[in-house]
Amino acid sequence: MAETFNIHDAKTHFSRLVERASKGERITIARDGTPVAMLVAIEPETRLRRPIGMDRGRIVIHDTFDDPLPELEDWADSPIEPELDPPQ
Repeated sequence: MAETFNIHDAKTHFSRLVERASKGERITIARDGTPVAMLVAIEPETRLRRPIGMDRGRIVIHDTFDDPLPELEDWADSPIEPELDPPQ
């Protein structure tokens, strides 16, 4: 059963309530006696970690990887703004 605290008490004792929630308690926050929120612990992620090097040998970077692409050799000398001629 969750223990209920009004908003004023929850603000006053927030760090204590967070500590209790982190240990598994469910804390209900109420306004004028009406429950409006619940403070609960976050479950740790259970995602499996990928082992380092699992794709070793599957990826090949060729010796020409850093060579400039032929169609981009003159790119540095071209204007930054495109030509705005209307289509014919």
